[in-house]
Amino acid sequence: TCPQCHRSASLDQRGLRGFQRNRLLEAIVQRYQQGRAAAAAAAKCQLCDRSPPEPAAVLCEQCEVLYCAACQLRCHPARGPFAKHRLAPPPAHPGAPGGGGDGGGGKGAGGGRKLPTCAEHDLENYSMYCVSCRSPVCYQCLEEGKHNKHDVKALGAMWKQHKAQLSQALNGVSDKAKEAKEFLVQLKNLLQQIQENGLDYEACLVAQCDALVDALTRQKAKLLTKVTKEREHKLKVVWDQINHCTLKLRQSTGLMEYCLEVIKENDPSGFLQISDALIKRVQVSQEQWVKGALEPKVSAEFDLTLDSEPLLQSIHQLDFIQMKFPVSVPPVPLLQLEKCCTRNNSVTLAWRMPPLSHNPVEGYILELDDGDGGQFREVYVGKETLCTIDGLHFNSTYNARVKAFNSSGVGPYSKTVILQTSDVAWFTFDPSSAHRDIVLSNDNQTATCNSYDDRVVLGTAAFSKGVHYWELHVDRYDNHPDPAFGIARINVVKDMMLGKDDKAWAMYVDNNRSWFMHCNSHTNRTEGGVSKGATVGVLLDLNKHNLTFYINGQQQGPPAFENIEGVFMPALSLNRNVQVNLQSSPTYP
Repeated sequence: TCPQCHRSASLDQRGLRGFQRNRLLEAIVQRYQQGRAAAAAAAKCQLCDRSPPEPAAVLCEQCEVLYCAACQLRCHPARGPFAKHRLAPPPAHPGAPGGGGDGGGGKGAGGGRKLPTCAEHDLENYSMYCVSCRSPVCYQCLEEGKHNKHDVKALGAMWKQHKAQLSQALNGVSDKAKEAKEFLVQLKNLLQQIQENGLDYEACLVAQCDALVDALTRQKAKLLTKVTKEREHKLKVVWDQINHCTLKLRQSTGLMEYCLEVIKENDPSGFLQISDALIKRVQVSQEQWVKGALEPKVSAEFDLTLDSEPLLQSIHQLDFIQMKFPVSVPPVPLLQLEKCCTRNNSVTLAWRMPPLSHNPVEGYILELDDGDGGQFREVYVGKETLCTIDGLHFNSTYNARVKAFNSSGVGPYSKTVILQTSDVAWFTFDPSSAHRDIVLSNDNQTATCNSYDDRVVLGTAAFSKGVHYWELHVDRYDNHPDPAFGIARINVVKDMMLGKDDKAWAMYVDNNRSWFMHCNSHTNRTEGGVSKGATVGVLLDLNKHNLTFYINGQQQGPPAFENIEGVFMPALSLNRNVQVNLQSSPTYP
């Protein structure tokens, strides 16, 4: 069976020679052989003395002579009368116009190719085509009956028909070949683009990783600076305590040695002359060593813990995003209600993006109303998903919402969450804003001072609305100091008595009387002071915009200050002779 035409044939006694001849292939081979023979008969130089002559290199159209390269330089130089001659390449068949014309025209001059004869009948030419057998036949094949019942058509008509079909099929193949060439060009361009894009992505990846390393290096420097500051602060506090304790110890040792010498004296009258003063000095010296004075103010441990686990997880999960989506505005953020809370007049909100969200987020906008059902206002814009807002009104209901944004625009708002601030303030003394001489203990509810000068400490709460009352219990009161109680702005001066600048409103009091003070102006002297065990109350009524003081439950003078507006913080100034304890939310007197 032929693998090309899929026709089956039986072999006779001639074997393979009995197969039908492929005359078309024979003609193609013959043309190929004639072409090679013509190429072998190359033009020869007509002036060479060598045998055989050298192949011709040029033909002079004026001289009509073929020259090889050596003969051209010798016999036809490009100068003199030969300079204007035109030299052309030699013809492919230089001998054809001469002696080869008769031999070449023997077959061609007759006007066509010799017609093939039938393989079964040597004297008959093919004149018909059997469609059933798909082979050319002669008249004698039809007369013998082998093809008489087959579909037979004229050989010329079928030749033209099959030639047209082949040409049409070739046109389709030609179109596909053209597309294939264009596709190959596209693939080669794609190779170059892949190479260039690969280098660009490698450079981009290196730049991004270098940026991460730089950011980590900068953050490392910041953290090291914090550790250094914390260490220096602890060292300073310890050295100050060492110097202070050394001075006290030297004074106490000197006093002890002097007292021992006095006790050795046998003169009763001389001893009694100074004994009262000496006993008082010893008692004062003993009182200097109050509880906690012989305890370190700082610990050797550093309360600094670096949580690097989330960053390590992020680094391990760092990978390429293979899927690319069209960038649009971010979806609605989801408020994490279990993490949203209030404390005093502060609210904390947390949110996250929904899972399987492919749109990038560049930041968030958190909005809060005024606590009285008013318009929303922006209180935070950034990349964090946790935010705490301080300084709100007590006993107020706030509505909060959040939305995300990116380069395409701002996404929709989240659902609104309602948060209720505390009815009353629970606060302590603030160690972060206190003067460095202030000493806090008892979870920052007890305050005293290391200095003989007055120093200021503020509370951790800020008031701008409502009625607020707190009390301070005097735990220690020595040598008739003048502590001051009241309110202040956050930027109050902290190294002098409360009320001496324009940022504080206070009542300062001794053991017999009190005064109101603001901008260093003393007013409303009132009888009645404080001692150990006394309680001072402060009533801040921001609904009526006034400030009133109490001592042991009794109002101390008229309302101290009126027409006060803004944000205020509880404040206190004292020196080393006073120690007070804060009660932030007692019952009104």
